[in-house]
Amino acid sequence: MPHTLTILSIEPVTHDVHCIRLEKPQGYAFVPGQATDVCIDKDGWRDEKRPFTFTCLNSDPYLEFTIKSYGDHDGVTKQIGQLQAGDRLMLEDPWGAISYKGEGYFIAGGAGITPFIAILRQLHKDGKIGGNKLFFSNKTPADIIYEKELKEILGDNAVYIVTEHNNGTYLHDFIDDDFLQIHVDDFTKHFYICGPDPMIKSITDIVTARGAKPDAVVFEK
Repeated sequence: MPHTLTILSIEPVTHDVHCIRLEKPQGYAFVPGQATDVCIDKDGWRDEKRPFTFTCLNSDPYLEFTIKSYGDHDGVTKQIGQLQAGDRLMLEDPWGAISYKGEGYFIAGGAGITPFIAILRQLHKDGKIGGNKLFFSNKTPADIIYEKELKEILGDNAVYIVTEHNNGTYLHDFIDDDFLQIHVDDFTKHFYICGPDPMIKSITDIVTARGAKPDAVVFEK
């Protein structure tokens, strides 16, 4: 049974990413890293469901998503980027296989950071961020989602990689075998991977070949 929820606020995060907060139904609960299916409560859009990850904490009095809008076609994310407070979204129940299993390496490409945001925020709140490390790859500096907050949470363990238009502030590289050999100290730790499917497959193959146990590699299957 879907929940029809009113948008409380919608704020820009980057040039094409918005943070959307919604009213929270009583008893609605999720685990950091989980997602749900979302559609817009407007004629012509109610059957267009898309998966989005919660970026708030379960203890927050609202639900929050951080959503990248793809403006090259008139799809759901473009429509969502044009919504305003007072508009409504329809949500299903939570689902998802990405959850925190222990200290390790978070590897994200672009909007693939979203499943990790609630996990890292929860660890930070609980004082358990430990030695977790983030490798976050984006095309340009302007694309980096929650750059300041993630740096505050992880300190020097937030490593930003920029593949295009680098201004010298960030690593100019690709997350490939050479990169991981240099920057990963322990391949027996957990690996959390989210991004485009080819990136997930490539990095999963690399880290398992380097000794990571398959059950220690976490991604949305």
